[in-house]
Amino acid sequence: MHRLSVDCAGGVYGAQSGQATSIWIRLVNPILLLALAGHGTIALAAQSGQRPDTAIALPVVIVTATREPANILTTPLAVTKIGSSRLRSTSGYGIAEALRLVPGVIAQSRYGSSDVRLMIRGFGARGAGDRSNAGTSRGIRVLIDGFPETEPDGRTSFDQIDLDAAEEVEVIRSNASSVWGNASGGVVNVLTVPPVDERRAEVETVVGGFGLRRYVGRAAAPIGPGTTYISFTNSTFGGWRQHSDARRTVLNAGLVGSVGERTRLGIHLVAANNLIHIPGPLTMEEVRADPRQANGNYASRDERRFNRVARIGLMADHDLNATTSISSALFVNPKYLQRSERNTFRDFTRLHAGGSIVARKELVIGAMRSRLSLGMEEAYQDGAILFYDLVAGQRGSTLLDNKSEGASNSGVFLQDELHLSDRLMLLLGARYDNVSYDYESFLPTPPVRSDSRRFDRVSPKIGFSWRFGDRRSLYGNLGGGVEVPAGNETDPAPGPVASSPALINPLLDAINSTTYELGFKSLPATVNTFSVGYDVALYDIEVQNEIIPYSGGRYYATAARSRRSGAEVGLNASTSAGVFGGAALTLSRNSYVDYVVDSAVINPLNAGKTVDLSGKEVVGLPRVIANVELGAEVPAFPRARVRASVAHSASYFADDANKVAVPSFTILDLSVELRQSIVTRTGWGLRGFVTLHNVTDSKYIGSAFLNPDNAPGSALPAAYEPGMPRSVILSLALASRR
Repeated sequence: MHRLSVDCAGGVYGAQSGQATSIWIRLVNPILLLALAGHGTIALAAQSGQRPDTAIALPVVIVTATREPANILTTPLAVTKIGSSRLRSTSGYGIAEALRLVPGVIAQSRYGSSDVRLMIRGFGARGAGDRSNAGTSRGIRVLIDGFPETEPDGRTSFDQIDLDAAEEVEVIRSNASSVWGNASGGVVNVLTVPPVDERRAEVETVVGGFGLRRYVGRAAAPIGPGTTYISFTNSTFGGWRQHSDARRTVLNAGLVGSVGERTRLGIHLVAANNLIHIPGPLTMEEVRADPRQANGNYASRDERRFNRVARIGLMADHDLNATTSISSALFVNPKYLQRSERNTFRDFTRLHAGGSIVARKELVIGAMRSRLSLGMEEAYQDGAILFYDLVAGQRGSTLLDNKSEGASNSGVFLQDELHLSDRLMLLLGARYDNVSYDYESFLPTPPVRSDSRRFDRVSPKIGFSWRFGDRRSLYGNLGGGVEVPAGNETDPAPGPVASSPALINPLLDAINSTTYELGFKSLPATVNTFSVGYDVALYDIEVQNEIIPYSGGRYYATAARSRRSGAEVGLNASTSAGVFGGAALTLSRNSYVDYVVDSAVINPLNAGKTVDLSGKEVVGLPRVIANVELGAEVPAFPRARVRASVAHSASYFADDANKVAVPSFTILDLSVELRQSIVTRTGWGLRGFVTLHNVTDSKYIGSAFLNPDNAPGSALPAAYEPGMPRSVILSLALASRR
């Protein structure tokens, strides 16, 4: 059986989905003009079962992260779809490797395991520091099979994300608040249901430097009109830095299928046990002396995150008639979280639950077709939080705090896809969100025993898609976005600026953003033996109430206004001779337009003083990100191929004053892959890869704390998290299909 896979990032591995492009209509600057010189759309290269890199005509690529199944060519958003062939050529521990060749996306693996700092067009940049010390993100909505990993307040942990359980990954680079609501500056949807019409089983072993060991089992089988599937992964990592070891076990299973001709049901289960030790940031002098060392305070306190989480989700789709359908979902997500953090031991017991219902109606009005969607959803999370003193890295007997933190997110949205003709589609939509926090302290000493805060916003969207020819389309959109402060960002700041007693920071407000986009995308075009595609994405985002971490992420402040503008360029090409290549280039300009800091927020001794940071660059965002891959099939053995990958990041600033610089870096990876299984007569097949990461053993900074504190007893900032040195990863997989 030949399966058409979709892969929009990397070499031409599968039917690569077109990536949308974008721009603020008023945007004119040299960066964008440079991007226009390389205009185009990443080619979507479909592979046949016989030659994995030969482009063929791709009829339709469907994505679901847009809230409903949609044709990627006519969707007026920047969308990427990554197929299983790309996912199976990574170590699978963290999501960063799979997203390298998605323009506009920065995914930094901070310590080499599942701890990822994820940014899409600047959203999520503040997800680094003490209060997001490993494995969490901000501002980006992350889903598994459509169920939210993102909590109601906008935080996301990557405990249950494992690429060896994934079949495809969909990425929306456009702001999607008009359908997904709070913290949807981008969307990542991990799909785990394998499309099978035969039984299959697979076992895989991944070994690598610094004690990386992964054991994977996958199985799937058709059951009547449905599919059942299960995957299990167990990972351990010794860590290349001191105190950076990690381990994780993930179980993913489900059953999907049809009940009658009009109803489709699905039940999905995922559970994870994840322990991450945190080495912490270093000063630049410490990095130069020994990048493998841990921050002394982090090591002595044994700072770590130990999360045990699970979710069961139910989905149902029912066609009332040929033009009307209803989709619904329910999920329950219990969590038990423990961590050693900032000299306290913390126990969290939480329950995250919610559901949604979406009704769709198709209408024909003369020569026009309309597809209306009306949806409602609710998500709620609450639970107890106990803080204890820390004794030799373990929980002490003294209870320091006892409180509950409840957060809810209610939303309703309406969207209309109006097809004015066979080639022109107009998108109109809006969503109303109400996000609330309710905190309560059960200790007798605080002056405030309870506190609450409400945020409500409307996020509109208008867009168009104009298809010309069979493989190309031009689109544009204008839309709003909303992102409320995450729960751990709401603690009151110290000093006189927080004069009234509160459990929730009264100084923070929701981030409001407005995005303009103009894009072009196409399916692959082949001329003779050469297939090439290209993509340009132009955008401009104006942000009000940009939330900024300071004191290394211990507290948060608000910048009045900032602006992010950029260009995203992609290229993908292949030849019938087996040579292939891919590239992704992101150029951006990110600056504070209006940012005056009350210095008392940072230091109470500076009360009455202000600092004007308007015009400074936004922290954490490099101006240039470039990733390039080039490879070829091995002569006389086309099942194997060699591939070289280069990743480059320009320098950026780790502080608002633009005095703490994070240097640029360029690293090289080399891989040899057995892309197609060598099948025996018994039906078992062998595949695998060998990757040499950071071939030149370059010394670089992989991530950074933003607005960091100085190291104890030093005038130097502890901001830098060194990147991984040279290492080898070997994967062997044995599969059977029948």
